[in-house]
Amino acid sequence: MRISTFFYTIKQGIVNIWKNKMFSLASVATMTACIFLFGLFYMIVMNFQAMVKDAESGVAVTVLFDHGISEQRIEEIGELIDGRVEVSRYEFISSQEAWDYFRDIYFDGNEKVAESFGADNPLANSASYAVYMNDISMQSALVTYLESVDGVREVKQSATVANTLTDFNRLIGYISAGVILILLCVAIFLISNTIAVGISVRREEIGIMKLIGATDYFVRAPFVVEGIVIGLIGAAIPLGILYVIYGRIVTYVAEKFRFIGGMMSFLTVKEVFHTLLPVALVLGVGIGLIGSRITIRKHLKV
Repeated sequence: MRISTFFYTIKQGIVNIWKNKMFSLASVATMTACIFLFGLFYMIVMNFQAMVKDAESGVAVTVLFDHGISEQRIEEIGELIDGRVEVSRYEFISSQEAWDYFRDIYFDGNEKVAESFGADNPLANSASYAVYMNDISMQSALVTYLESVDGVREVKQSATVANTLTDFNRLIGYISAGVILILLCVAIFLISNTIAVGISVRREEIGIMKLIGATDYFVRAPFVVEGIVIGLIGAAIPLGILYVIYGRIVTYVAEKFRFIGGMMSFLTVKEVFHTLLPVALVLGVGIGLIGSRITIRKHLKV
């Protein structure tokens, strides 16, 4: 494609937007609202997922060893655990550390009862590994493997917590997909209508262009540019608004609903926009492209 043709296509796409400015404005406004709602919803989901991830990082599987197991075998089991893809990290907890923790928690305020044990350690055979996972949904597979390892007496897991967190993550995913699909359909519908109006207004001009030898690409390209530009503008405006107000929203929520602020730590604006910015821009361009292509195929017979 020649440079002159490229710039003509861009120019005509922008001219189409200006000629149908009322419909274009309506499409941009709808697109802005859709991307704004998407961005707002995305921020909420990202923060909830970060909260769930923090909760997951504190859930561990406890691996207890057979009585009389050698230190060498314990180290070998640790190496086996370290080699599993499900494992993010693991910690060795000696029997003395287990007793010290138990005593501090359960005998707090009753130190005399704890002292009655003297030098004896009731948890002498309770050395263990605390195994933390990359994804809590992998817990079942990891536990099944650990129970088959020679030298492992018992594997304690938090099945209820794991299932709850896994189900919550799945629920967030389903809701996100549903909301995004609805917003996409609305935006594509509005942009399609705008392109259709542009085609109807220029139908006679397009017919003349075809009679003098204009190619299909030359006729269709400006309408594709029109859809993409509307999509870009409709994505850029809400991104700017969200970037400015995100910090204020977080501050407001933390101050107004203190129990939420105490329960979770919010992501920074950079962490959120690291993914939201490219996703929203691609979404805007994609919606504009799809909307224009659908309309061209339906209304423009060239």
